[in-house]
This record gives sequence, C-alpha cells and structure tokens, in this order.
Amino acid sequence: MRFMITANPDPNAPKAAEEPFDEALFAAYMTFNEELHNAGVLVVSEGLNPAGKSSRVGVKGGKRTVLDGPFAESKELIGGFYLIDVKSHDEAVKWAMKVPVGFGSAAILTILPMTNASDIPPELLALMKKAAPAWSATFARD
Repeated sequence: MRFMITANPDPNAPKAAEEPFDEALFAAYMTFNEELHNAGVLVVSEGLNPAGKSSRVGVKGGKRTVLDGPFAESKELIGGFYLIDVKSHDEAVKWAMKVPVGFGSAAILTILPMTNASDIPPELLALMKKAAPAWSATFARD
C-alpha cells in the first residue's frame, strides 16, 4: 500500500524567530531518508521550495484558469512529502513517528492513503487500461 506523508507547519504554533540553518538537523532528515530507502519502502521524498514560483490552477466556466496564490505566508503550505510503499496504515504511522523533529515546515505530518487497483471498480479499471495502457501498467497494485 502506498501512502503520502505530507509535512506542514503547525498553524497554531507561534511565529518562530529566524534561526540559523541547523546542519545536524538537516543531516538527521537525510539519515531518515536513507533509512527509508534502505528498508525498501521509500518511493520518493522531496522538499518543496517555498521561494520558488508557484501557481494555482482552478476552474471557471468549465475551463482551467490561473488563480491567485499560493501565498508564502500561508500556514497551509506543504513543506515536503514522502511517498512510501508499506504493508499497512499502521506501518506508515510507525515510519512517520521516526521523522526528525525540527524545521517548522514539518511540524504536522499527515498520512494519506494512495488509491490502488482494489479501490477502483473493475469496469473503471478496464476503461483505464484501454484509455491509458502504458500508465495503467504502472498503477499501484495491492
């Protein structure tokens, strides 16, 4: 089963003062990534660049349109994510409990199950295979 673990700031935390970069904490995060990789459960782990150009695209009048935001001061920004492939939700929680503590952008971890083949009705799986044969071959199986 695949799970996405997102890392977000705590919206209830007081605004932290700007602190110098903590190399030991950064190394702890990289060591954790290595542990996930060595255990064979890490699919991908990335941080998101809050200073990079971002966009939001929504729908207006049945067509895609560019919306305002996202805004850097938002307390809902995602700092990064892990995509892991484990046997159960409980195992995903156990891995999340090992994520180092620090960097305010990772104060709250949210564990979200990814859709897999058993979540989709057979008739939609057949349509998926017909419409997107190459991609559907990569779709997560149970």
